[in-house]
Amino acid sequence: MLDTRYRVEIPGGINLEAQVVGPIPRCFAFAIDLGIRGVILFVLSLAAIPFGSFGLGGGFFLIFLFVIEWLYPVLFEVLARGQTPGKRVLGISVINDDLTPVTLGSSMLRNLLRTVDFLPLLYLAGLVTMMTNRRFQRLGDLAAGTLVISVRETEKSAPVGDIVPLAPPTSLLRTEQISIIEFLQRSKQLSEPRQQELARILEGITHDRGANGVQQLHRIGAWFLGLR
Repeated sequence: MLDTRYRVEIPGGINLEAQVVGPIPRCFAFAIDLGIRGVILFVLSLAAIPFGSFGLGGGFFLIFLFVIEWLYPVLFEVLARGQTPGKRVLGISVINDDLTPVTLGSSMLRNLLRTVDFLPLLYLAGLVTMMTNRRFQRLGDLAAGTLVISVRETEKSAPVGDIVPLAPPTSLLRTEQISIIEFLQRSKQLSEPRQQELARILEGITHDRGANGVQQLHRIGAWFLGLR
């Protein structure tokens, strides 16, 4: 039986888990983003019409095309927790294969290689690659070390309740990000005193202690999971 659960073991024998998604939701998300990019490009090309008489209209159009085609997915994936508008509608998100948030470098690499995935036409290489590996990674994902997961499934698996996500006050190492996510996911299995004891270890991040420190870690963990 095909198991779409993806598991990562971190030091201490702790397992993190996510639900990878196949080509169908990814294709729908791509179609939505393609439509949005088309509308933006159309509006910007209309704005460039007055410059046509100066021979600049075509130049502006090519600049708009480059920016929309290459920066649109990268900016959304990095600044919106791995979600372009199409991915948000489908409830999916791009992350690193160690289940940490996608970085600028990995996002740029996976999107630059979309050209290779497109070959020979209609993303055939990317589709074939996705269908021949258990993580449904296209060539760009394999090169960048990224995955596309179901955010809705992640929300169900984490005891988030009414937690309001909070961005970390400072940049964190991947191991620290993973530890905070695991702390959130396992919080229901831990007593309140034990949670406070563990939260004291990360007091340098939360700048708080006791119940407030635990709450801060829960909120930061929810932010790393891409929850809202």
